[in-house]
Amino acid sequence: MTRSVPTANAAFLVDADGTITAWNKECETLLGFTPAMVIGQPLGGLLADTDPQDGGERWRGLAADHCRTNHVALRRADGSTVNADLALSPQIGLDGQVQAWVAAVDNVHDPCANDAFLVGRTPLAAIIDFLPGTVYALNREGRFVLWNRRHERITGLAPEEMAATNALELFDLKVRPLVADTMRRVFEHGEEVAIEADFTSRSGRETPMLLCGARVSCNGDQYLFGMGMDISSRRRQESMLRLRERALHAASNGIVITGIDGGDTPIEYVNPAFERISGYSASEIIGRDSRFMAAPGMDDDERLRVQHAIAAREPVHVVFRNLRKNGELFWNELSVTPVQDEHGATTHFIGIVVDVTESRQRTAHLEHEVNHDALTGLANRNLLRDRIEQALHLSQRQKSQVGVVLIDLNNFKAINDTFGHEAGDVVLKVVARRLQAAVRDIDTVARLSGDEFVLVLVSQPSLRFTLRMIERLRQNLTQPVSFMHREIALGASLGVAVYPHDGVTAAELVRSADVAMYHAKATGGSEIYFFSDDMKSSSEARQRLDAGMARALERKELFMLYQPCIDARSGRVTCFEALLRWRHPEQGVLLPSSFLAEAEESGRIVEFGAWVLDQACAFLRDLKALGVTDVPVTVNVSAREYGQQDFVSGLASRLAAFGLDPGSLQIEMREETVIRNPGLVRDLAMQLRALGLTLSIDAFGQGMSDLGFLRELAVGQLKLSKESVHAIVADEPESDGCTMARTLIDIAHNLRVPVIGEAVETRAQRDFLTSYGCEALQGLLLSEPMGMDAARAFVRDRMPV
Repeated sequence: MTRSVPTANAAFLVDADGTITAWNKECETLLGFTPAMVIGQPLGGLLADTDPQDGGERWRGLAADHCRTNHVALRRADGSTVNADLALSPQIGLDGQVQAWVAAVDNVHDPCANDAFLVGRTPLAAIIDFLPGTVYALNREGRFVLWNRRHERITGLAPEEMAATNALELFDLKVRPLVADTMRRVFEHGEEVAIEADFTSRSGRETPMLLCGARVSCNGDQYLFGMGMDISSRRRQESMLRLRERALHAASNGIVITGIDGGDTPIEYVNPAFERISGYSASEIIGRDSRFMAAPGMDDDERLRVQHAIAAREPVHVVFRNLRKNGELFWNELSVTPVQDEHGATTHFIGIVVDVTESRQRTAHLEHEVNHDALTGLANRNLLRDRIEQALHLSQRQKSQVGVVLIDLNNFKAINDTFGHEAGDVVLKVVARRLQAAVRDIDTVARLSGDEFVLVLVSQPSLRFTLRMIERLRQNLTQPVSFMHREIALGASLGVAVYPHDGVTAAELVRSADVAMYHAKATGGSEIYFFSDDMKSSSEARQRLDAGMARALERKELFMLYQPCIDARSGRVTCFEALLRWRHPEQGVLLPSSFLAEAEESGRIVEFGAWVLDQACAFLRDLKALGVTDVPVTVNVSAREYGQQDFVSGLASRLAAFGLDPGSLQIEMREETVIRNPGLVRDLAMQLRALGLTLSIDAFGQGMSDLGFLRELAVGQLKLSKESVHAIVADEPESDGCTMARTLIDIAHNLRVPVIGEAVETRAQRDFLTSYGCEALQGLLLSEPMGMDAARAFVRDRMPV
């Protein structure tokens, strides 16, 4: 409980030596001492914390520090004490010397006063300079009668200027009427007001302020007491928010923001692009769960990924189909990102919606062209290999057999020569339809090349079942074809290979069926031959080959050649391809096709590949010594090589050991191996990117293409397959070969990947590839493969002088 202490006008006089010379009634009331008791006594006698004998020393300290208010404890006549503020004001005589002091006692309270009382007694002037904003008081004329230092800093006015300033002068002319009206409402109606307006300083700098004020009565008059906060930071944030909102509205991609309500994600915002893509207006969407456009029964795995990511509060990127308002399906590429609050808790999700329907349709069309024969619409060589692989995987699970049938039409050249190529095309189309009609939906019919077709018969329970299917097929093929009112006789030779007896890979089965077909063709009739052991290549020959490979490195029989890739426009060397050769002691120089398949199967390819990489790095080091650092070397690697756990770390070690930049070495893979091992290749591509190496795809167009996967791999360059280049026909730009090459180049450019035409052997091939935008060329027409010394000279001779 706080005792009431009288405080009004308590003051007394002190002479220059600190002796009390006058004592007013209020002091007597406050402290209980009569004038007779204190006049003539030292001031130190009143101070509770000072020994009377030390009063003179304490007085000199108070006098020297008279510019500030002293907080003291004063003795009272009854022995108690009271806390107060003691202010000393010197009184100067005519001689300019201090003649006396006026001691004023204020803010008096006893020691047991609580905090609320003490704070409540603190003078306003002692507080306002510590407040974070501006503090001011205005009279009815709008003049400043009180302000703090922050107010001076924001307005740029000195105290004497502030005292002479009307508040309206701090504002732009446009807002003065609003400010004046607000002040009027405060004084006339006692309203508590808050407005936003800009202070204009003396230098012209504008500071946005939030101003609030109220009417306060003081000493019989009324004043407007107010505070202002600098809201520059808030204005900048609001400006950024408005900018972001305009950006969201202007974005060409759909944007949707959802909240989180248990397991649901209700939509809170969509931009105009989302309305355009979905066909729904914002008013129809807001509040609905974000899954309302899902196409039933489609892309369930992708939608499950989104659900799991939302539950885990993680980002996710998917592509699936949704339904527009009109019921139309569209492909939606969706990227979802969680949005966190200041505490790190996820409160919203933002989704970026891209309508990729046209792109998907275009890609599907291009993929169909790449993977299907243009004339018959059948699967081509690219798709055939994939279908055989799928059939083998299914057979392994079902413990069934797979039949691969290679069909060669008899005397097809004679049909073209006799009836013309148009008739030949009609025959091929009729044969394609008959083959498709003779097999099941789960089987595959492919056109291998020219007049060769391949069937893949899956889930074959027995050889007898397979034979019956093929016999029906052969009989259908012997039926003549009608063309221009003429009958064209048909016949075909069929070779059959059965998994797993005649091969365990797609290449082995096709090779075995091909061997059997040639045996059937050799009889001269429309026969069916199954592959048998006596048709197999001699196992002794393969054993001798393997034994020779085992000693090839030791005997230094392997050697390297380098074939340059030439820029199609400038003629400069863009890179070299490292080519392996084997100088066999008995068979002479062997190309890789003669031994690498067996090396891959036996595992020796890993040892060979490591040697090739070392040779390529040594060649690059020599080029670097010549000052050539922008001509990389491409090394082709097999699945068994890059499947090694230390493959990438080995590359990094070699680059460091030979002092090479990562960009000087390019790793090349055949397209068929890339598609066959997507998971492994995806991880490898990521590691190569991290290391700084370029990934090149060889034989593009020979295997089945997955364009989306190639884009995901961030491929550095694509090499057209030898077959695609050799199919280019001079002076026949609309031929199937030219169309295929042109399509492959367009696909690569759509993927934003440069194209190299390899195996270029004719001027027609060179001119065609150059005219359709092929960036670089490689082949015998431009340069034969050469040894290391010749390759160095080849580059050196083309260096700028």
